[in-house]
This record gives sequence, structure tokens and C-alpha cells, in this order.
Amino acid sequence: LKKDGVYQELERKAKKLVDGIVGAAKKHGHDICGDYAGGMFGWYFTEGPVKNFQQATKCDGEKFGKWHRMMLERGVYLAPSIYEAGFMSLSHTDEDIEKTISIADEVLSKL
Repeated sequence: LKKDGVYQELERKAKKLVDGIVGAAKKHGHDICGDYAGGMFGWYFTEGPVKNFQQATKCDGEKFGKWHRMMLERGVYLAPSIYEAGFMSLSHTDEDIEKTISIADEVLSKL
């Protein structure tokens, strides 16, 4: 973590994941927004943006729960609550992220 560019790389990966899943969701007609800060990330099934707790409470928690379960059934382990963040690691590869986006695309097409 002391190397130059490490935190920028975590944020790049988090952005790629968030943007990819938001794009897939919108392609399938879902209201969604996502955000990231450094290696932390998350999504909300609402038009957004979500910048505080009050806005987060307006998201579709039932849809989030179904999405989370469907992702988990396919081997993708995400934060289980709309109020929790996911965390990117340096071990996650671009291939891992692209596979996750592909799985999310399939799930979102059925949601």
C-alpha cells in the first residue's frame, strides 16, 4: 500500500465496477445509481444521486435484496445491505470486474 498509485488503482477498479453495473441496470430499464470513493463502492436502486441516509432510504430495498441474492447464487459476494459498502482490493483483476459486470447484466435482465 506504500507504492505510488495504489489508491488511484483501487479507485479506477471501483469506478469500472460501479459504472459497468449501472450501465447494465439502465440497459434493462432499472432506476439505479452508484458511487465510489477510493476502493469503496455501492449501488442504490433509485434514480439518485444518493448523498445521505435520507436519500438512501428511498431506494428499492426489495429489489436490492433480490439482486443481491441472485448475484450470490452466481458466486458474486457483495455487501448484503443498501447501507453497506463493498471494498475493492488489489487482488481483483480487470477480468474479475468484467466477469462480475457480465453476471450482473444477466441478473438484471431477469430482475
